[in-house]
Amino acid sequence: MKLCHTRAATSAVFDDPNLVSAAGLVPVLALADSAGLARLAGEHLSVPGDKGANAGLKVASLVAGMVAGADSIDDMALLRHGGMGRVFARAYAPSTLGSFLRAFTFGHVRQLDAVASRFLANLTAAGGQGAQVRRDGTSTRVLVDIDDTIIEVHGHAKQGAGFGYSGVRGLNALLATVTTSGSAPVVVAQRLRKGSCGSPRGAKRLVADALKTVSTLHGRSDVKPLLRADSAFYGAPTVGAALRGGAQVSITVRLDPKVKAAIATISQEAWTPIEYTDAIFDEVSGTWVSRAEVAEVPFTAFTSKKATDQVTGRLVVRRIPDLNAEKKKAAGQGTLFDTWRFHAFFTTTDPADLDTVAADKTHRGHAIIEQVHADLKSSALAHLPSGKFTANAAWLVLAVIAFNLTRTAAAIAGSDLARATTATIRAKLITVPARVASSARRVTLHLPTAWPWEAAWTRLFNHGCGPPATLSP
Repeated sequence: MKLCHTRAATSAVFDDPNLVSAAGLVPVLALADSAGLARLAGEHLSVPGDKGANAGLKVASLVAGMVAGADSIDDMALLRHGGMGRVFARAYAPSTLGSFLRAFTFGHVRQLDAVASRFLANLTAAGGQGAQVRRDGTSTRVLVDIDDTIIEVHGHAKQGAGFGYSGVRGLNALLATVTTSGSAPVVVAQRLRKGSCGSPRGAKRLVADALKTVSTLHGRSDVKPLLRADSAFYGAPTVGAALRGGAQVSITVRLDPKVKAAIATISQEAWTPIEYTDAIFDEVSGTWVSRAEVAEVPFTAFTSKKATDQVTGRLVVRRIPDLNAEKKKAAGQGTLFDTWRFHAFFTTTDPADLDTVAADKTHRGHAIIEQVHADLKSSALAHLPSGKFTANAAWLVLAVIAFNLTRTAAAIAGSDLARATTATIRAKLITVPARVASSARRVTLHLPTAWPWEAAWTRLFNHGCGPPATLSP
């Protein structure tokens, strides 16, 4: 492909008042309105003064800007160009939205958390079969993942910024996601914390909030969610909160002396090869020829705590050959015994439901939350735009709302986009240019011909803006 010159020179003029750069906002905001985003924000937010006036419309403006690709307050100006005023009403200026966010206190951030959880429940209902967390019981396992990430910041005016475990100066965002075998993850709880705080700080409360939202979304009492986390969250408060919330746990443990002693009791015959890196499946024997093996042993966690805090379950261990030992063998420095590296996690799942191999494979799926972190950081969380901590905490909640809204819109548009990243969804469904035309009191969006994702876009548009569905007799 090359630039086509029909004349000696190519010119560009910004002079068309009827063009919009993100026509996909029309059906997406229709979906948000049907799920009650503005109404919920108006009911639950109590930001005082003129800066808190029309909170519902301001929240909707911020979410719309994030869906369209804004990652800073100044970027909200993309809602005020061309024909946007003919399609949308009350798109606030970036300065007004910035003042609104800076008026937040911690209590207002918690109110926004309540809006986010209720909005997600409404999205699930509004999305029908396309919703991400199915209510029809088609999935047999609900997986809840919790993990934190550092959002890097720059400058000395960021409240709460500090150096955490990653060595990067920033703020710490703690997230909880839920996914099933038939759906991509959505975020069910979130919290912004100081950059220097430890990972488990506030996890107990976040787990309780997440499981409460999950129970509302899934609506099945016979299926227990499975909480997955890494070793930073292996502690009596977090595990206890999960169990009280009706969930099972699968949490990585540290290799402390007690865990090492438990691993030492596993007999050599108990290890089973698993599908892992460089593994080969032997069709004759029906087993994996692999260097990685798993085994399990009964285990009681937190024995140093009082009896009510102790939890019985299984310690599932995966072992792989130590690469350093292999290198020494190759150099002629052999050892008397094979040297292994161990990775262990504690789980309360039923062995009849998840055997050793299945439990290990399920636990490794916890890495999916890292994709959510990366997705958010490549969109609305590319920056934390304010110097005020509570404003950034509110920005995190709004980014999560925009993420869940975009994910549900993609699921409605079609299965091909249901698991796509936010950037892909935005490019194919949201940032579609269009010309606005009016006739007989009707507004028509003229979109590009031969748009490759026309069918998906039309499906989303008809869901939110098309004629109402006819009721069967």
